[in-house]
Amino acid sequence: MTGCAVIQLALSSTQNVFTWYLGDLSDADLTVRPVPTANNIAWQVGHLIQSEVHLLHDQLPGASYPELPTRFKDMYTSKTAGITPQGGFLKKAEYVDWFNQVRGATLANVDRITDADLDRPNTNSVAQFAPTLGALLILIANHTLMHAGQFTVVRRALNKPVLF
Repeated sequence: MTGCAVIQLALSSTQNVFTWYLGDLSDADLTVRPVPTANNIAWQVGHLIQSEVHLLHDQLPGASYPELPTRFKDMYTSKTAGITPQGGFLKKAEYVDWFNQVRGATLANVDRITDADLDRPNTNSVAQFAPTLGALLILIANHTLMHAGQFTVVRRALNKPVLF
């Protein structure tokens, strides 16, 4: 197995966990805050979508991503965490669709690179934590899983089944 194949597996498996954890949640469930200062799932999902495009679009050679709605750039920043946006959050189906589009683009972009590309320096804002393209791609997969873990707290509060 190549390094790129391992990264694609990590990205695909965390996409599957993400989708699984959201599967039986309603639109309203996505807006539940487990404690008053915590981000709800809707904000976290929008943040995952926005950050994946933001962190990877200029680091992957020739990367192509879907154009996110303008409001994504404003709604899912550290400054908007904990704030319900004007007009409310998106529907779950919209978030899942956007996440799958973005993750699909990431997987397609990784499919076009070589293992040697994984050693290229990462030059964006998280280079301190992920100094190479390979490390950045693993960070993206781990970021998804970290937030999916936070979804489980809301799932428990809503008496949803334990999935994993």
